[in-house]
Amino acid sequence: MFTPSRPDRVNDPMVKKVQVIRTVLGLISVTWMLVSYGLASDADSLLDDRFGQIRTTLITLAVTFPIAVAIFIAAARPPNRRLFLRRVAKPAGALLALIVTLAVPRLITGLGYVTEDTNWTASAGRVALLFALAVFMFLWLAPFGFYGIAQSLVHVFRTADLHETVPPLLATLLVWEVALFDVFRGAYDGVPFAVRMIFILGAPLTVTAVAMWELRRLRTRHGITLRAALLR
Repeated sequence: MFTPSRPDRVNDPMVKKVQVIRTVLGLISVTWMLVSYGLASDADSLLDDRFGQIRTTLITLAVTFPIAVAIFIAAARPPNRRLFLRRVAKPAGALLALIVTLAVPRLITGLGYVTEDTNWTASAGRVALLFALAVFMFLWLAPFGFYGIAQSLVHVFRTADLHETVPPLLATLLVWEVALFDVFRGAYDGVPFAVRMIFILGAPLTVTAVAMWELRRLRTRHGITLRAALLR
């Protein structure tokens, strides 16, 4: 669902390795900062903070994705324009799948099916419903959601299925948008100013550097360029 699968896609193991290392180091460094400066007093606080940022990223991507892809497709000349339109379904499906997965728990409680006052022992049917929800949430939905988040961070919602140059470009745009959100919402409040700036700017600068390296590698190793993709 979240990994690119286009048969003729260029698959560069070195690029994927660097992307994974960047993602893991980023998560470790932010976790270290939250714990070191007391911004996350326990595991629940840490998870809440990370999911809050993931939620912001998903909202940003949900808005940015159609606009960026529409501009990319509109900039392409026929016949590539029609080709990219056919390819956009899988990346859009990956984004929709993750949004729905993360929204299901809130949807269940929001519709009133499950509340804090629900008496689970009132009937055998409710006991069966509780068991079914537990199995669904913890044995399938949660692993699927965590795996989807990890894969989406690495593969930028499988946008390589659209074209190899799209993931680095979209990742760069997205990470700078999230950094601006962090500045305006006062992210990491309570951390010394210098450290806060390092963490807010560290992600966009490193992602941009990796993206530029990836685009250069696509051009020099595989002969793939944005201009050629757009037939310009």
